Amino acid sequence: MEGIVESHPLEPFLPGNAVLLMLGSFPPQKKRWSMDFFYPNWNNDMWRIFGLVFFNQKDYFVLPDKKSFDKERIVGFLVEKGIALYDTACVVKRLQNNASDKFLEVVEPTDVDLLLKRLPACRAIAVTGQKATDTICARMQIEEPPMGGKSRFEHGGLPFHLYRMPSSSRAYPLKLEKKAEIYQTMFEETGIL
Repeated sequence: MEGIVESHPLEPFLPGNAVLLMLGSFPPQKKRWSMDFFYPNWNNDMWRIFGLVFFNQKDYFVLPDKKSFDKERIVGFLVEKGIALYDTACVVKRLQNNASDKFLEVVEPTDVDLLLKRLPACRAIAVTGQKATDTICARMQIEEPPMGGKSRFEHGGLPFHLYRMPSSSRAYPLKLEKKAEIYQTMFEETGIL
């Protein structure tokens, strides 16, 4: 199968105060979006993880009576906490007509160096899933951390940590509460929580 080549539909979300850069692999197809922002798929639990970790409410970032996330609430929260978002690929080939990372071929990886230049306070990167982990470790020559763990690396003469987080996709076989525990540890270690 040839596949469809897609360019990233979103601009990087880079608050100037960000201490953490979270990188997924690539957004799902637009037909799966519930909002015009990162982790837009209603069946992706990233914003439920955030709700559990920070507010002990998995639906904190859900719009009432809608199958959608509250983009304004999410953006305000991310700016307040200093969390930047983007993905490890800016151009991909979708080998099957679905959102699975397994069927994404990275055509053009993201220039993470360029993102970090725009984030002077950032000292940690979190990758959310195996495709994102593989892409950044290969591109930046970082040792792959264990799931839920971190690796230390240097960038521009400064110390950084790379956190390897479980995918927030429901396809990843781990309970929501367990995923939230792993993310909570990272947020505590980075001083965000």
